[in-house]
Amino acid sequence: MADCFKVALVQNRAGADMDANIADCSDLVRQAHGQGADLICLPEMFSCLYSSDGVLDVGPYPEDSHPALQHFSGLARELGTWIQPGSVAVETAGKGLRNRAVMMDPTGNLVARYDKVHMFDVDLAHGESYRESEIFESGDEAVLAPTPWGLVGLTVCYDLRFAYLYRSLAQAGARYLTVPAAFMRTTGKAHWQVLLRSRAIETGCYVFAACQWGAHGDAVTYGHSLVVAPWGEVIADGGESGGVVIAEVDPAKVEEARAMVPALRHDRPLRSPKPASVGRASG
Repeated sequence: MADCFKVALVQNRAGADMDANIADCSDLVRQAHGQGADLICLPEMFSCLYSSDGVLDVGPYPEDSHPALQHFSGLARELGTWIQPGSVAVETAGKGLRNRAVMMDPTGNLVARYDKVHMFDVDLAHGESYRESEIFESGDEAVLAPTPWGLVGLTVCYDLRFAYLYRSLAQAGARYLTVPAAFMRTTGKAHWQVLLRSRAIETGCYVFAACQWGAHGDAVTYGHSLVVAPWGEVIADGGESGGVVIAEVDPAKVEEARAMVPALRHDRPLRSPKPASVGRASG
């Protein structure tokens, strides 16, 4: 059984100035490391996020020359710590963009990469509308990242609403789930905590969800970065301001929760649903 470890969630408010965003997050990562964090997680689009007149700036670069990935690879190596640098906008060979999350080991190597599968295309109340698919191509593969404490399932923000993804990760061996996010304040107030707690309870996993906060031009994110334990308890909450939250993670809690409610072993195959056929009464 792996030893207990500390996870830190960085909560920043990115703008259009990538250099400033990287510097801000770098300071917060150093702060987390100074407090003993073994794994440090950042939010979705932590390096660039700004909306003006409906146009979203996410600062895309090719993966091998992305300033944020280069910087935090070096910082992981310098500090000798694991970093999950949220997600960034990556240009692909086909000239499309991917919303990509990676995991970095203490040597700065990328041990896993995941492209966000589900696009945030929604129409909320009062004219609030988003079309992520106009910017990004969807990924099509679930990804597990190896760490000293066990496998980590990588996901991003809107993925949170698709329970099947998290169940598949847990059934493939994930003990921890990361959900870097830039959850909008409107949906965050209504759904953020209950969805994260549900994913933890359904899978018996720890959930590490670093979220941006505050105004990014026209867009406003919710904050409240959360660490949720496998039984569903919220054990750290970042509130609605910048900073770092840290929680101690006990890997034994994963086995404990799954032993009490072994739902991952109780799945049963079902035929596709169809309308019930009700016979007419005779006589």
